[in-house]
Amino acid sequence: MLIIPAIDLKDGLCVRLLQGRKDDATVYSDDPASTALRWESCGARLLHVVDLDGAFSGSQRNFESIIKIRKAVKMQIQVGGGIRDLERISLLISAGINRVIIGTAAIENPELIKESVNKYPGQILVGIDAKDSFVAVKGWVEVTKIGAIELGTKMQEYGAAGIIYTDISRDGMLSGPNIEATRQIVEALKIPVIASGGISSIEDIKNLFDIKGLWGAITGKALYSGKLDLKDALNIVNQNS
Repeated sequence: MLIIPAIDLKDGLCVRLLQGRKDDATVYSDDPASTALRWESCGARLLHVVDLDGAFSGSQRNFESIIKIRKAVKMQIQVGGGIRDLERISLLISAGINRVIIGTAAIENPELIKESVNKYPGQILVGIDAKDSFVAVKGWVEVTKIGAIELGTKMQEYGAAGIIYTDISRDGMLSGPNIEATRQIVEALKIPVIASGGISSIEDIKNLFDIKGLWGAITGKALYSGKLDLKDALNIVNQNS
């Protein structure tokens, strides 16, 4: 299982939101590239970057900061937030981003998933953000009637390279991940699943590691608040792999 540090971008700054509320942000750094370097120096092999302004507005706003991060580190980077068309996907991949995450568009424009998967096989992930097992879209503002596993199964059929599953009731709360919901989606799908939301301690890392087949776990606020040490988390996983 990979431990994946997160960088959330808002107005070019590295922030964390509480349960995805854009008016409830804590700024952790005004230099996202140096933050990325910090996580790479700890041993991270993959970085998760989200353009929060893009997620809320529907069009990416932090491309310049994303490029600075890309130039600063050698590790792989996956990017999401406000990616709604093939042109933007192509722009990111041509800029050296390894994998692109599509969220809202997976519901509103499933043809985009099919097109992008055909053009960039192995590089398209689908972000499934769920509340009470139902998918939320547009920066988590709207909750649909589509089940998380139902959407995951459909995206798997379309050829998505993997799923990022976030329980939005846990995100930024440091309340522990939703282990059972994560286990259910991992067991339901054959493609890689990355868990996100709620990680607050080494114990949470151990509990996620116990989910057989879970590909990775994203952590953000726990790292920035000092509740979780990235090197410790990586050591736990490496020792038990």
